[in-house]
Amino acid sequence: MTRLTRAVRGLVTALAALLAVTTASATAQARSEPKAPKDFVALRTVDPTIIQEIRYFTPHNFVGERIDGYEQPLCILTRPAAEALHKAQLQLLRKGYTLKVYDCYRPQRAVNHFVRWAKDLDDQAMKGEFYPNVDKTRLFADGYIAEKSGHSRGSTMDLTIVKLPARPTRPYHPGQPLVPCYAPKNERFPDNSVDMGTGFDCFDTLAHTLDPRLQGEQRANRLLLKNTLEALGFVNLAEEWWHYTYKPEPYPDTYFDFPVSRKSLVNGA
Repeated sequence: MTRLTRAVRGLVTALAALLAVTTASATAQARSEPKAPKDFVALRTVDPTIIQEIRYFTPHNFVGERIDGYEQPLCILTRPAAEALHKAQLQLLRKGYTLKVYDCYRPQRAVNHFVRWAKDLDDQAMKGEFYPNVDKTRLFADGYIAEKSGHSRGSTMDLTIVKLPARPTRPYHPGQPLVPCYAPKNERFPDNSVDMGTGFDCFDTLAHTLDPRLQGEQRANRLLLKNTLEALGFVNLAEEWWHYTYKPEPYPDTYFDFPVSRKSLVNGA
């Protein structure tokens, strides 16, 4: 055997060993990921008619990139919350509308991602759309960012209403010009929802559910969502027209960190 042949074989052996270690490490990491309790479900298994536009799986959010923990564009909720949302959907379908969810269960690692971003005052790439009038130094003090989120408990969701037949929403392209989230509906980023007065995740007082400046059709749309959900046990966060929590929560004091993925669910559905 020549010296060159021995060297090549040695290199191949080393590479194979490195690949084995890397594969084993990745497999161990996948196996170590936390799982959801058995009463967490994919919303589509309870109601496949509710539109899902999971914003944190995409770069179209206030951070400007996919958020940690969002491995699939999937709405996961506790079963009681999902079933109550299904009842709301049945009511709205009879009126010619459908629900659309932007976010549901949110892992703690995603919240941590928000916190890191909020502390990086140099990163203001998405300010023009999501927080044009808010100084980034005020995000914690004003309550827009927190180290814990009710979403991590599994019974909170961000959602809106879409008039049927639902038209597709134009995709967002990173780097495109940004328009303030409180601009008139025909000027801000297009969304196939009814006009709620602001876009989703708008860091502005105009997003307060009952802000008196919102009247006419915009107020009526917010009240349609609010009245439909509250009659079924949901509670609105007054500062965000899109934010609702189903009560009583099965896990009122537990903040989960399993990834948003079918693999996190017991039945994988």
